[in-house]
Amino acid sequence: MSEPPVDRFNEEKSTFTLRGADAPDLNAGVAAIRNVLATLPLRPGVYRMQDARGDVLYIGKARALKNRVANYTQVDRLPKRLQRMVSQTRSMTIVTTNNEAEALLLEAQLIKRYRPAFNVLLRDDKSFPFILLRHDHDFPRIQKHRGARRAVGNYYGPFASAGSVNNTLNALQKLFLLRSCTDSFFKGRDRPCLLYQIKRCSAPCVGRIDEAAYAELVADAKNFLGGKSTQVQAKLGKQMQDAAEAMDFELAAILRDRLKALTFIQGTQAINAEGVGDADIFALANREGVMGIQAFFIRGGQNWGHRSFFPAHTNDVPEEEVLTSFLSQFYEEVPPAKTILLDRDLPEGELLTEALGERAGYKVQLAVPQRGDRRRLLDQAKRNAVEALDRRLAESTTQARLLREVAEFFDLSEPPQRIEVYDNSHIQGTNALGAMVVAGPEGFQKGQYRKFNIKGNEAATNDDFGMMREVFRRRFARQLEETPDRDDATWPDLVLIDGGRGQLNAAKAVLEDLGIEDVCLVGVAKGPHHGREGREVFHMMDGSERMLPVNAPLLFYLQRLRDEVHRFVIGAHRDKRAKAMGASPLDEVPGIGPARKKALLMHFGTGRAVRNASLEDLQKAPGVSQAVAQQVYDFYHSR
Repeated sequence: MSEPPVDRFNEEKSTFTLRGADAPDLNAGVAAIRNVLATLPLRPGVYRMQDARGDVLYIGKARALKNRVANYTQVDRLPKRLQRMVSQTRSMTIVTTNNEAEALLLEAQLIKRYRPAFNVLLRDDKSFPFILLRHDHDFPRIQKHRGARRAVGNYYGPFASAGSVNNTLNALQKLFLLRSCTDSFFKGRDRPCLLYQIKRCSAPCVGRIDEAAYAELVADAKNFLGGKSTQVQAKLGKQMQDAAEAMDFELAAILRDRLKALTFIQGTQAINAEGVGDADIFALANREGVMGIQAFFIRGGQNWGHRSFFPAHTNDVPEEEVLTSFLSQFYEEVPPAKTILLDRDLPEGELLTEALGERAGYKVQLAVPQRGDRRRLLDQAKRNAVEALDRRLAESTTQARLLREVAEFFDLSEPPQRIEVYDNSHIQGTNALGAMVVAGPEGFQKGQYRKFNIKGNEAATNDDFGMMREVFRRRFARQLEETPDRDDATWPDLVLIDGGRGQLNAAKAVLEDLGIEDVCLVGVAKGPHHGREGREVFHMMDGSERMLPVNAPLLFYLQRLRDEVHRFVIGAHRDKRAKAMGASPLDEVPGIGPARKKALLMHFGTGRAVRNASLEDLQKAPGVSQAVAQQVYDFYHSR
């Protein structure tokens, strides 16, 4: 997705800020807005409401800024939500645009950047996976791609999840035998890899297929991903029949297996979308003030997955406004399909169509189908939206009850909104790592997880207490530096530590040194008879110990928190250990690149031999100058 031109949204040229008093008062907020009104033009643009500290409260767009902002001075006509927003407003920032469509685009950008407290927010705004068929090689590579689309090639997506794109990729490799390896791996092969043996690659790296035949496979893959699966199926069927008639049964068997892969992809479609082409389908469900949006992604008549979204800050907001705001934020990163099917008409549908088309560079159509296959798909999306919302409400009710029990069990004043869980991992002091996972009313907040590479000396990395002290010092010293007022949502209400009294005391000492004495710390240790019938022992800060009944739901919940930090830290430690196993001692030598490192290893055989070599021997290595030899020698012997 390309960024809008800089000159279109030039805040330096078209922005001004007016600040008022910092008293939290409705009249003061109205006065601050009226001060801005006198200078506002009758032009399209975006306005930001800010509180006394300058934090953004609300971001809105307008066809005529002066008329739109004037509405906020008529307090009696505002809903309670906007009255609360006005009462906290002490300044405004204005950005003018060329038209209202540009204002809508800029509004979505700024909402994703600032995440204001009074705007409808798309919670799950992480990037979606795509399939990338690259064009920068004689034998193009097919791969999963996530993030900025800088590589040259065809992008197919979005897919709803990594699982759906992985399943499709596996089937595509069986069907079209395209390589998935990196260019460096491809270049260094002198015999086929395992993927060729299991019939998931045509081995172009060693000449098992020529460039023209591989290009034909690439063309078939493009046709399939572009929605022409019937054409590909007919072609494979004819080739298999021709091979059988020519008694080339080995080739016929290969083509038969490829047809099976094609049938598998078609058979795994949970939705029959044949004839729909490219379309995104959205349906909204609303219950008890909570809204859920179900999205289906159809490309080339194929279902590429579906996902549920639950926007935040939707209370007292009309459903049409929620859906409009959701779509503008959703398509900030994802290219829209040419057809977007909705379960309702939107008051700003034409404006949204214009904005999405301008962003995508092609015409986008919003439609509310009334009959036929499109209506059937939309009805299915509506049913899924209702069912997903029901599950969400049931889970939220259960989660809320568990958090109330957590507060009662650990003597908290109210249910915790943020629970942090810590654990360490190492093998005899090597590759030491600390980890933090975060949970709250919405469940695990994986975007808040953190890893801490232990930087202490060898003794510290072999000391669980020392590791815990380092993790807590780094975590909370930085938190104090960033939010000294401690009024930020990233401050924990409860901290669980995987360990006993020693780990708890180590963490407690660090917080006391930092002047933090009101964070509830709890050590979670295995009981004396831990196992299938065992129970955890919870070590409290006052020295007491608590336990829960074996079948208590709260015990299962706390065990799930402990198991999640185990999973995260062990996985991170495994990745770090695997990376260290592939490292070379020469990586530490400054100024030694891959070519010289290879020359040294080829000459001496091992990194240990390089380290023990004399200066004269280093100078004899091919491709190593006297200066480089001196640098390597000094690096090891000065130590």
